[in-house]
Amino acid sequence: MPRLLHSTLLFIVMLFARPGFAAEVEDSLGVHHFAQPAQRVVTLNWGATEEVIELGVTPVGIAEIQGYRDWVVRPVIKGDSVDVGTRAEPNIERIAELTPDLIVVGTMQRDMVERLSRIAPVLYFDNYRIDHDNHQAVLKAFRQLARALGRETAAEQRLVHRAARLEELKRQLHSHYGDSLPNVTAVRFIDTAHVRVYGDNSMAQVALQALGLASALPLPRSTWGQTQKAITDLAVIDDGILLYIEPFTKADALFSMPLWQIMPFVRNQHIAAVEPVWTYGGALSVQYLAEAFCHALLQLEP
Repeated sequence: MPRLLHSTLLFIVMLFARPGFAAEVEDSLGVHHFAQPAQRVVTLNWGATEEVIELGVTPVGIAEIQGYRDWVVRPVIKGDSVDVGTRAEPNIERIAELTPDLIVVGTMQRDMVERLSRIAPVLYFDNYRIDHDNHQAVLKAFRQLARALGRETAAEQRLVHRAARLEELKRQLHSHYGDSLPNVTAVRFIDTAHVRVYGDNSMAQVALQALGLASALPLPRSTWGQTQKAITDLAVIDDGILLYIEPFTKADALFSMPLWQIMPFVRNQHIAAVEPVWTYGGALSVQYLAEAFCHALLQLEP
């Protein structure tokens, strides 16, 4: 074997063997030990999918790939990931065929942990709860997942970049609106009569606060940081701005209703659509939410 080829192959073997690697990873169920960085990862919730991709690993299996592309969008799924079924009922046989060395799940898959553990080690992150700070839980989970993947340095670099990007976006808003920024509330429409309003403990609110924006409709803490309300309850948003996250297929029907057209923020033209972005994601979703909110706000007259 030529010396150069032999050296190259030896380097590759050493690179992936990681004989000195040993990691303790804490999830919501306890501490797990990894003798090697996980490489063949299956993600069964979209927040985990987002974070694994952010850490430079393409999952071999992902639940509801098309749904991720429609609702989460970023980061983009690249490569040949296999769709392993729905998040609520993933295909166990298909997951086993992928021979993963790690499966990452969330609250929706809590009852499946025991079955999935027969296939590969499972990390379960119960990030969204009313009794803790969801953002801090998400940050901890991101760092623990990075440890399992051997990507701790990459995780910290992404968080540093996130902080710098949030400051940059805040400066853009001040350049547009001046010293006094508007009060802003983010929502998702359910139908023409109901809406989910994001308040305390939501990633949307974390993103707005990072941009220096106060809420136009303050709400108490909840499990997912959201409260379902009647559309008419939005009328209390007087001088504030309403941002609604797409997609919403019934927008034309709602916006043509006389009741909608008399809303203060509608009459003041203080409403803007926000490109699809996931509101229940991981640590980097805060950046994507802030970018989407900032882009929408910059389209409005100050």
